[in-house]
Amino acid sequence: MRIVLVGPPGAGKGTQATRLAEKLRVPHISTGDLFRANISQQTDLGKLAKSYMDAGNLVPDEVTIAMAKDRMEQPDAVNGFLLDGFPRNVSQAEALDELLTTEGIKLDAVLDLEAPEEEVVKRIAGRRICRNDSSHVFHVTYKKPAKEDVCDVCGGELYQRDDDSEATVRTRLEVYHTQTEPIIDYYKSQGLVVTIEAMGPVDEVTTRALAGLKREGDDQ
Repeated sequence: MRIVLVGPPGAGKGTQATRLAEKLRVPHISTGDLFRANISQQTDLGKLAKSYMDAGNLVPDEVTIAMAKDRMEQPDAVNGFLLDGFPRNVSQAEALDELLTTEGIKLDAVLDLEAPEEEVVKRIAGRRICRNDSSHVFHVTYKKPAKEDVCDVCGGELYQRDDDSEATVRTRLEVYHTQTEPIIDYYKSQGLVVTIEAMGPVDEVTTRALAGLKREGDDQ
């Protein structure tokens, strides 16, 4: 299957993308991974992207699209992929359609993870990270440490990252609503959108997503 995963910050896209890609046996292709891989391998696209980033500028759509194209042409993506973080806007969605049409393939579904905005803010702003090991993650409501601001695992100090502050989260949500959310209507016009309730236990959300994909497949 060829799937695009969309949803606001805090909806659990990263977690669901990893789980769904594993269950569907397709590669998880995230924008962040694409940038990191190209930059660390010092590819021509990576060098170009880094030049924009070092100058404090946004990487142009054409560079991101070229990276995605290269990745989707790798052998492990021949039978499908799950795109996470791309396309990020309507122009990228149009470019993806053009690319897939050229290759004689098409998307099977666009999974839209939905979560109430205030819940998203609560999820992210309540997150606390261990200074000793960033993989130790707690939450002031959902996963409280035994002792306030102290990591249960190693005793390190727990802190809130700057980009997890409520003000920053709301800014990220505004960017999502302005730039990314319009692609949902774009794909709805193609009958590809499968809306998934992103609230609740991770396993339940994954089950809903797989059921939604099955229905979409049965309808086509």
